[in-house]
Amino acid sequence: MTGDVYAVYAIRYGHHDRPASENFIAGDPHDDENMPLDYFVWAVVGEGRTFVLDTGFDPKVGVARGRTQLTPIAEGLASVGVDVATVEDVVISHMHYDHAGNIGLFPNARFHIQDEEMAYCTGRCMCHRIMRYPFEASNVADMVHKTFEGKVQFHDGDTTLAPGITLHKLGGHTKGLQIMRVNTRRGPIVLASDATHLYANLEREHPFPVLADVGPYLEGLKTLRRLAGASLDHIIPGHDPVVLNRFPRVHADMVDVVRLDADPIG
Repeated sequence: MTGDVYAVYAIRYGHHDRPASENFIAGDPHDDENMPLDYFVWAVVGEGRTFVLDTGFDPKVGVARGRTQLTPIAEGLASVGVDVATVEDVVISHMHYDHAGNIGLFPNARFHIQDEEMAYCTGRCMCHRIMRYPFEASNVADMVHKTFEGKVQFHDGDTTLAPGITLHKLGGHTKGLQIMRVNTRRGPIVLASDATHLYANLEREHPFPVLADVGPYLEGLKTLRRLAGASLDHIIPGHDPVVLNRFPRVHADMVDVVRLDADPIG
């Protein structure tokens, strides 16, 4: 992969304790074990341009859904030198509540989303409670308003977002889920978002139970491996607490922010 080279940060803003059985279709052999999820946003910082991947959940929505916010999104981004007021490009991997809240935090941003994702979260599938449950109508409405303001750029499949950054539509978890592949000093890394919540979903090829299509989800795991090339350390799952232990901290006294373009620890 050629192009500009970026620094990439994972910023944890939330947490949720849950049994392992809730993280795999048809449960897990270790059903009684605690297997928590962490909630992240990601910052991709180049010499002349910064991108943010996903915008997290709104604090009130998090409380209503039993999730714990650990750090405000703006504060977490500021810890790596990113000012939400000046961010010009925000990529939305998909429109679930924990990835597409807080749109208003980025008043000067252009939002990048897949055509199929917007059609999905405003279409007939949302007539079914089980399908609309991971979405918040207010988040979808915010994106519609941004569209009418001319602040949304739609993508149809794979595309080059900037030199050294590509977007890839995988589907599976949602109809229009997209991931980011970013050129870094240790080679290309893949910000998988919810194409795989946990390393275990990828390693076992055992899907997370919230999804639109099983087949595309499993094919998407193959795509993650192909895009990463070198190793699983080049794939960053969307919700795995292990990420915070696998990569070095940006600040010694901050456990919630790690640098993904640095070599893994151990």
